[in-house]
Formats: sequence, structure tokens, C-alpha cells
Amino acid sequence: MKPDKKEVERLLKDALREDIGTGDITTNILVNKRDQGKARIILNQEAIICGTHILKEVFQKISPKCKIKISIRDGKEGRMGDTVASIQGPIHAILTGERAALNILQHLSGISTLTKSFVKKIRGTKANILDTRKTTPGLRSIEKYATFIGGAKNHRMGLYDHVLVKDNHINVLGNIKKTLEKLKKNRIYDFIIECENLTQVKQALNNDVKYILLDNMSLKNLKNAVKIASGKAALEASGNINLNNIKKIANTGVDFISVGKITHSAKSIDMSLKIE
Repeated sequence: MKPDKKEVERLLKDALREDIGTGDITTNILVNKRDQGKARIILNQEAIICGTHILKEVFQKISPKCKIKISIRDGKEGRMGDTVASIQGPIHAILTGERAALNILQHLSGISTLTKSFVKKIRGTKANILDTRKTTPGLRSIEKYATFIGGAKNHRMGLYDHVLVKDNHINVLGNIKKTLEKLKKNRIYDFIIECENLTQVKQALNNDVKYILLDNMSLKNLKNAVKIASGKAALEASGNINLNNIKKIANTGVDFISVGKITHSAKSIDMSLKIE
């Protein structure tokens, strides 16, 4: 999976505009634009790196004379003190691009690092981690790229690329039976439907539904749903997933576990840029 190019371009434009504005007045006063130098981006904690290609573009947009060497590629693990990247070129450009570059790299690496923590927790089970639409507005494909780098599988990108029937859709129509009838009437056969209890799961299976989202179910009900489905439908667990309970959820036998936390609650990774 690669992030949308237009989204990356928009991010770069917005990040540089909001930080630089009419100009980096401090650097403009203190640094000669002809002065050349080197800098390193250093990790201050362990992390799964993500966003190095965007890092390159930040500095090269400010000055094409900047040369960036990536030492830790996307998806690779770095340790405290490791050099993620080296930048050589006009010191003026390096100082001006520092914050925008770090913000993006720290944010995306935070997502990929947290995602990897969830992926490691369920090793040895059949389950796969899925991301969600709980992303920062305007950064969806970029943040979903970061979850992919961390080892998750991408769920639907938006409302437009897959039919996912939520509880509110069912509530509007009255019940799951009427909902399934309307889908069939419209010849919609490839869809995901959310079930909140085992009765709904049975109704979905009786109508040959092939993908069921099990919303906020107890471990007992998840196990029973797996037993009832008996391989007839793919099962996804969702709701209040965290690092403390995900292994138990995976051990119920579900196929997928969707985790909103990997995007909406990931902490930025601590990094520094040091001029040499």
C-alpha cells in the first residue's frame, strides 16, 4: 500500500505553509543562505520508522540542493541513538524544514510503532489486525500507510469503496431482517454487516452473509460466534480493543480484529535533528 500522492503533496504544502509562513525570520537573520552543512535525525527511543520518503520531500521542496541519506528505511526498527537520516546542503534549508519534517516522521512512526505492538501481541493466532477510518482528517491514506508499515491490513479507505452495514443503518430500517432484504433487493452481495448479539449473527448466517463484524461482544460471545459460524463467514472483532485484551480476543478464533487506537491514539516518536 502506498499513500495517495495528492494527499502527500497537500500535506507537504500545508505543513510548510503553516510553519514557514512569510519566512523563517530567525534563520534569515542569523544564517547566510550560501552556508553549507550537515545534520542528522536521531532516535531518542525505539521505533518502527515510517515516512522517510516524505521526509526527503520536505527538505528538497525548500532547497533542491539538499541531499538526504536514509539510514533506517520504512518498516525497519531503530533503537535509541540510531541515525534515521542524514541531510547535507544549505544550513538555511535544513533549519527551516526541521520542524515540518520531524512532525511528519514522528507522527507516522508513532502509528507504525503502536501498530507493530498490536501485531506482535497476536502472533501465533489466525487473526489479522485491521485499521479503521478513525484517522486525522486529510491524512487518511498517509496514516493507513503507516499502519500497513506496522504490519496491519488496510480496512476500507472510506464510505465509497465497500458496503459496511452499521448498527445505525439497521436501526433506521428497523431490524437486521429488513436490512438484509433491502440489500438483496438491490443485488448487493459483497458486504460486511455489524452484529451486536448472537441472534443477529444467526440471522446473518441464515442469509448466507460472508463477512460479519462482531461489535463489542464479550469473549464468551466471540467464541460462540466463531463456533456458530463454523467457517461459513469471515468474522471481525471490533470495539474497545487494547494491548491488554487483544491476545484473548485473537484466541477466540476470529479472523480479523479492527483497532481504531493504532491511528487515533498513537503517540509521536521522540526524535531530534542535530546540526554537525
